[in-house]
Amino acid sequence: MPGVTENETVEELPVTNGVDESPPGPRPVPIVVTTDQHNFSLDEEQLSSLLLQDSVKDLHVAVISVAGAFRKGKSFLLNFFLRYLQSSEKSNWIGDDETELSGFSWRGGSERDTTGILMWSEVFVCEKPSGEKIAVILLDTQGAFDSQSTVKDCATVFALSTMTSSVQVYNISQNIQEDDLQHLQLFTEYGRLAMEEFADKPFQSLQFLVRDWSYPYEFDYGLAGGERVLNKRLEKKDNQHDELQRVRTHIQSCFSGLSCFLMPHPGLKVATNPRFKGSLKDIDPEFKTNLQELIPTLLAPENLVVKEINGSKVTCKDLVEYFKAYVKIYQGEELPEPKTMLQATAEANNLTAVSQARDTYIGLMEKVCGGDMPFMNPEVLQDRHNEYKEKAVETFTEIRKMGGEDFSAAYLDNLKNDIDEAFESYSKANEAKNIFHAGRTPATFFACAILCYIVSSIFGFIYLTSISALFNVAFVGFLSALLVWSYTRFTGKHSELAASLDNVANNIWDAFMSRMYQTAMEKAQDQPGVSELRRRLSTRVPASKPKTT
Repeated sequence: MPGVTENETVEELPVTNGVDESPPGPRPVPIVVTTDQHNFSLDEEQLSSLLLQDSVKDLHVAVISVAGAFRKGKSFLLNFFLRYLQSSEKSNWIGDDETELSGFSWRGGSERDTTGILMWSEVFVCEKPSGEKIAVILLDTQGAFDSQSTVKDCATVFALSTMTSSVQVYNISQNIQEDDLQHLQLFTEYGRLAMEEFADKPFQSLQFLVRDWSYPYEFDYGLAGGERVLNKRLEKKDNQHDELQRVRTHIQSCFSGLSCFLMPHPGLKVATNPRFKGSLKDIDPEFKTNLQELIPTLLAPENLVVKEINGSKVTCKDLVEYFKAYVKIYQGEELPEPKTMLQATAEANNLTAVSQARDTYIGLMEKVCGGDMPFMNPEVLQDRHNEYKEKAVETFTEIRKMGGEDFSAAYLDNLKNDIDEAFESYSKANEAKNIFHAGRTPATFFACAILCYIVSSIFGFIYLTSISALFNVAFVGFLSALLVWSYTRFTGKHSELAASLDNVANNIWDAFMSRMYQTAMEKAQDQPGVSELRRRLSTRVPASKPKTT
C-alpha cells in the first residue's frame, strides 16, 4: 500500500484483574464498564496504561469505532480491521484461506457478546505520506437494543463512542431505514448535549455500513453504490413531513463527513454454522472482495482521520482527559434521560390529561370564588374544593391514556398536589375579600392609637405625667404607622414597608385584640336572630346546577 513505510504496535503489559491474571499479548480491554444498575464507569487505570505510554502519548490519534444493533457482526468486522493493521504485507493483508479469525471476542448466535466499550490493547502507529506518525485505536461497542439494555444504556454507549472517535462506523443491516435514522438522531443528540460549545459540527466522520445488502441490481456494492443510497435516504423534499425533514437536517448538521458502504452477505456458512471460526474459505468471495475495498478506505495511512475537537487535533494524552470528562457527565444528573417512543408518548398523553383535569377544577372554582365573586365562608369553600377536586380526578380517569394505570398513578398524584396548591391560593384570595381582614391593619393601628390617647389622658388627669408622656409617644407612633400604611397602600410604593406594618398589626391582633373580638362575637351571637342572619349571609353563593339522572 503506497505511503506505508512503517507499522508499529505498542502493546500493553499484562495486568491483573481481581485474582486472575489477564492473558498475555494483545487483547480487547474494557475501558467503559456497565453495571447491573445500568450505570457506566471508566476504567482510568486501563485507559491510562494504554494511551499514556511514552511512545504514543504525544502522538495525534485516529480513533475508529464500530457501533450499531447487537448481533450484527461488529466484532467480526473489527477483527478484519485488526488483521489489516497487523499485516506487514498490505498487498495481501487479508491472509490465507485457513487462518482463523481472532482478536475481539465474537461468536455466532442470538445473544449479545460485547458489553460497554472495549479498546484494543495495541496502539498502532502508522506513518502518513507526509511523514507524520499517527496513533490508531480501535473501539468495539456494546450492541444496541438487546433485551438487557435500556434506551439510556444504548444512547450512552453510542454517544460516548461517537464523541471520542474520529470515524464512527454505523453498522446496520440490509438497508438504511427510517428507524435507523431516528435512532441515530436520538443518540447523537444525547452526545451533543453532553459536549460543550463546538465551533462547527460536533462530530467528525460517520460511515453507514449496510451489511447483507440485497439489492445490487439497484445500487452496486461498495462506496459508490453506498453514496447513491445515502443521498437518496437523506434527501429532503418539499412534500416531506416536517418530522422526516428534521431528522435529516439534524444528522447532516452533526457530522462533518457522511459516507456509506454497501456490503454483501458473507455466506450461509458464516450465518448458520455454529463451528465457524472465521476462516476465509468459508466466507463468500464477493464479501472478501468488498472487504478488501472497505478497510483501506478507513485504515490506509493516507485515509486516516485524526481526531479533532473544536478544530484542534487530539493526542493520546488528550483523549484520556476527554474520556474522563465525558463519562463523568453521563454519570451525573445534568442530562435528561432518553426515552422510548412509547414512554415519551405516554408522558405527553398523561400530561395532557392532567392539564384538562386541572382546567376543570379551576373553571369550577372561578365560578364560586374567582376574582369577581364576593367573600365566601371558608367552610363552604372547603366543601366546594372537595367536590370539584373529585370532579377533576374523575375527568383525569375518564380520559384514555397510554402507559397503563401504574404509569398514570404518579400523574394523578401530581394532579392532586396541584389542585391542593391551587386551593391554598383561592383560600388566601378569599380571605383577602373579607372586609374586616382587609381593614385589620388600619383598624388595629387606629384602635391602639385611641387606646393610648385615652390611657394617656387618664394618667395626665391624675398627674402621672411621665407615664402619660410614654402613652403619648405610643399614640403618635401608632398614628404615624397608620398614615404611612395608608400612603403605601394607596400609592403602591414601598410595598416591603407596608408588608412589615401588616406583620406588626397581625402580631398585635393575635396577641391582644383577637380575644376581645371573639368575646364580642360570642355575645353578639347570643342576640335573637343575629346568628341565623350571619349564617345566611356567609353561605350565599351561586347555586350549582342540579344533577340530571
